[in-house]
Amino acid sequence: MTKNVHTLIYFLKIKKSTSTTHLNGTHARRPRRAKFTRRQDGGFQWQVLFRSDRWVFNSLSNSVRTRLVSLCEVCGVVIFRWVLLIVLLCVSARAVDRSNFKTCEQSAFCKRQRELKPGRSPYRALLDTLELSDSRITLQLINDNNKVRLLLELYRLQGNMTRVKINELKPLKPRYEVPDATHTIRTNSLVLSLGGKDQRLIVSAQPFRLDIVEGPQVLVSLNSRGLLAFEHLRARKDTFTSWFLLLKGRVPPKMNIFLIIFSLPGHPRYIDPYRLYNLDVFQYELHNPMALYGAVPVLISHSTDRTMGIFWLNAAETWVDISSNTAGKMMFGKILDSVQVSSEAPQTDVRWISESGIIDVFIMLGPKPADVFTQYASLTGTQTHRERFHRTLLCIRNSQKYIVWVKIIDFPLCQKSLVFLSLQLVAIVDPHIRVDSGYTIHNEILSKSFYVKNKDGGDYEGWCWPGNSGYPDFTNPEMRAWWASKFAYEQYEGSMENQYVWNDMNEPSVFNGPEVTMHKDALHGGWEHRDVHNLYGLYVQKATADGLVERSGGVERPFVLTRAFFAGSQRYGAVWTGDNAAEWGHLKISIPMCLSLGLAGISFCGADVGGFFKHPSAELLVRWYQAGAYQPFFRAHAHIDTPRREPWLFGPENTALIREAIRQRYALLPYWYQLFYNAHRTGYPVMRPLWVEYPDDVATFSVEDEYLIGKDLLVHPVTDEGATAVTAYLPGKGEVWYDVHTFQKHDGEQSLYIPVTMSSIPVFQRGGSIICRKDRVRRSSSCMENDPYTLYAALNSQGSAEGELYIDDFHTFNFEKAKQFVHRHLSFSANTLSSRNLAPDSQFSTASWIEKIVIIGGSQPSSATLKNAESALEFEFDSTLAVLTLRKPGVNAAADWTVILR
Repeated sequence: MTKNVHTLIYFLKIKKSTSTTHLNGTHARRPRRAKFTRRQDGGFQWQVLFRSDRWVFNSLSNSVRTRLVSLCEVCGVVIFRWVLLIVLLCVSARAVDRSNFKTCEQSAFCKRQRELKPGRSPYRALLDTLELSDSRITLQLINDNNKVRLLLELYRLQGNMTRVKINELKPLKPRYEVPDATHTIRTNSLVLSLGGKDQRLIVSAQPFRLDIVEGPQVLVSLNSRGLLAFEHLRARKDTFTSWFLLLKGRVPPKMNIFLIIFSLPGHPRYIDPYRLYNLDVFQYELHNPMALYGAVPVLISHSTDRTMGIFWLNAAETWVDISSNTAGKMMFGKILDSVQVSSEAPQTDVRWISESGIIDVFIMLGPKPADVFTQYASLTGTQTHRERFHRTLLCIRNSQKYIVWVKIIDFPLCQKSLVFLSLQLVAIVDPHIRVDSGYTIHNEILSKSFYVKNKDGGDYEGWCWPGNSGYPDFTNPEMRAWWASKFAYEQYEGSMENQYVWNDMNEPSVFNGPEVTMHKDALHGGWEHRDVHNLYGLYVQKATADGLVERSGGVERPFVLTRAFFAGSQRYGAVWTGDNAAEWGHLKISIPMCLSLGLAGISFCGADVGGFFKHPSAELLVRWYQAGAYQPFFRAHAHIDTPRREPWLFGPENTALIREAIRQRYALLPYWYQLFYNAHRTGYPVMRPLWVEYPDDVATFSVEDEYLIGKDLLVHPVTDEGATAVTAYLPGKGEVWYDVHTFQKHDGEQSLYIPVTMSSIPVFQRGGSIICRKDRVRRSSSCMENDPYTLYAALNSQGSAEGELYIDDFHTFNFEKAKQFVHRHLSFSANTLSSRNLAPDSQFSTASWIEKIVIIGGSQPSSATLKNAESALEFEFDSTLAVLTLRKPGVNAAADWTVILR
């Protein structure tokens, strides 16, 4: 509450700001007064230009805001400000005002559909309408209650997937089908047999039901409880369209759900379903199924027998209701079921409820985790390959006009200084455009009629940071092409090759809109906003990424950070978890949030280090840097009204701890880069839950406080205040793990008690792996480009290890277009360490070389010889830790070489 008072008092000061720019990763805001402009109809239009992001006006409910605006029009700005102060002093300290956002009970279509009870379905399959082709089966369904017919389409896709589409046979008008989120879908002609071993598709006519079975096991059932309800289009204007489908899978209840970046294991079953509707939620709550910034409608189930996935391709508001026949049972009840050999098979039911569009669902049959990742990647694409190793984010926002520099400092000179320091600049470019006849960008969009329209056909306008704003229609390909052209160096005055972009507020955020977003009846060409809402942020990021690629003639890789996202956003850049808070719970939840995003295809994920809102203690800040250093996207970012939190402001001891965490991050950049290359090729997540690599180990299924980076590093960040110890689970029967800091060896398949101090970051390397690092301390990753590598080979119980090394130019598409890269396989076996080429047809040279080799868990040799040069290598052996260090092999990182130990 003190924070609210402080912020509002600052807002009430009538005082000009001397600067709008902050270069420490904060949002820059200039203090603004509430002001009015006269509308053509004689009324007033209020422009909200606040210094504080949401503390002042947007944190209030819609009803309170409306009353305050009315009061302001009657009584004037001065009285309005004092009333606003009193209101804010009385506002609850609760983080998010839930009255701003709908529950299922308040959403007409969700409430209507959720009130349906299981029973006999009114839908019947008309088997005499069945048609077969080389790519699909079509079959008509009829609702016996209203006689409306639907068209069911079944596709057998390559890679062990099945696609199910249901639409009206003869709708009053076309229904929206989501484009651009998926790649070209390739089908398989083996329809009836599904192309898999013993896999069959069974269609029951009356009532309609569809089952996918493998041998005697039912893998997935559609409409098994008779809850399919497809509301057909009607002429009545007050009737919205919605529909519902229930999918049932006979899989154990330990499921991971990747919706709205939550994960299910360990969380209670909520009264409300999960809501998929991209929204700007002020200070979001933890462990809450309400909507958030992004939505990826993917669900993955995993058991010791099988991994499967469901991809629900719909961009409208969607609710996902999950239930299990074992939910609510205490541990004793589950044990009793197993002892008594309960006849009730574990089963999870998933109810998908979408407001508009069609039913379009992809069933990914696995059967292994890697198969599901490959299947989903074939549909929506893979994570973009990271541009460069790493970057320093210096974030600038001009809250009035985008693509125009504020005249406070000489930005071209500033950027040249950054280039000299090998640093990068990231400028915020949001999708709301200030309505201002003196603003060229606005005038061009207006002249081309590229703005989203309101229901009456005029340009849609709403409030955001610049005040009264228009919203470009990014669903229009012509609009996206125009937007991309604005990033050309000659168009974006003052921009340089070291400048990249951050798309914020792209849900889209509309401060005075319903639920702080766009009205559902706004128009995108012939479609209402309700049809395309969750696609808007993806299209903003896509257009921006296209612009950064085009400005270089298609040569350079882009970097675009986005807050809003959808399935397929991984193709265009990075995502962060939004406006979190400086609280231990937010640090802890960043792990399952990023794990869920990674499993849903978006590997380039991270959280604001230190929390966006509030002020972290020194302990929390240190722990957050230590955790963030081991997450894919790593940056510090804070609200402008929080106290300064640069690491050197927390005392020399804490500064040293943060510096060490960052150095560990930089040393591992070669490993991160290799993992991103593999993610780009395969769709495999960079940051992984333990069960992905150990699918048969039930103990890993509910672990969400530790994770794997690739398959070879296990990280258990310290996320509890005042912790003196953590317990880390080391998976893998017969495997060994090594503490990366002490090289101490530990057996797998055990819970390890680890005493911790403030300097501790529990990280373990898997025995049997080789990880490449660059251990020289540098100012930036660009300065590390030609530095030598150190190889860390951690031996397994058989005395062997293997790994990879990947190198390219770190910034262009030449690795794809011209096969200009180095990809090496490193292996240690029978006392021989060697490097061989994994890509013989690639051509690339590097100045980097092998400086040192550290073999962990080995024995002392009598000699070490570099076979290529027949030269002896210097080495030393620590018998206490069983660590052998070979110094200066001196071979080029791209060459074939062999080291023999005798």
